[in-house]
Amino acid sequence: MRLFLILLLWLMPLMARAETVVIFAAASLKSALDEIVATRADDGVDVTVAYSGSSTAARQVDLGAPADIVFLANSDWMGWLADRGALRQGSRVDLLGNRLVIAGAGQAAFSELADLPARLGSDFLAMAFTDAVPAGIYGKAALTSAGVWDAVAGRVAQTDNVRAALALVARGEARFGVVYETDLLVEPRVHAAWRIDPSRHPAIRYPVALTASARPDAAAVFEDLLSPRAASIFTRFGFTVLER
Repeated sequence: MRLFLILLLWLMPLMARAETVVIFAAASLKSALDEIVATRADDGVDVTVAYSGSSTAARQVDLGAPADIVFLANSDWMGWLADRGALRQGSRVDLLGNRLVIAGAGQAAFSELADLPARLGSDFLAMAFTDAVPAGIYGKAALTSAGVWDAVAGRVAQTDNVRAALALVARGEARFGVVYETDLLVEPRVHAAWRIDPSRHPAIRYPVALTASARPDAAAVFEDLLSPRAASIFTRFGFTVLER
């Protein structure tokens, strides 16, 4: 609740400006979405994006935060919002896909995922919250499927979102981290030590939708996110654009 109130105070000046559209988005979308927003046509509509973990964004929207568009990294959280009547009916689109990697800074590649416990040793494995944030949920599922979760669980350093986990690896505060493959493109200090087989976790999907309280100006911004122009930017940042 405290985080929600802080965010609400930050966004209050924007609420008074009808021409400002607010997007609540998963942190892993930041680099691509910032470029899409910055290069929009000058149609008189300003766009502000608030980034966080998908679980945080979904809960804030449910609590009434002034979001016009919500763009998450997890289908379940978007479904939860739909069930609670927080989305405009029929607006949801599953737009993007992604892939998980074990990331390291200056670490040699694994020969197999089973190498992780030995390679980790007494150091930390950075992950987004494994019970709430999509990257953490997917990561725990993958490591459990590979039979290594129990061996590393006690060394997991959990963070609010996947970009925070990436930062721990980049700064050398964690030896490895479970992040999205797209995150590697924006952090040159980190590389993939292992690309996780997608069959080891639920499919990674990024759904986007208008909120039930979305203002009229949000429709044009929403359509821009679905446009070929946006698709080319998402692709350049490593996302898979899903067929609709």
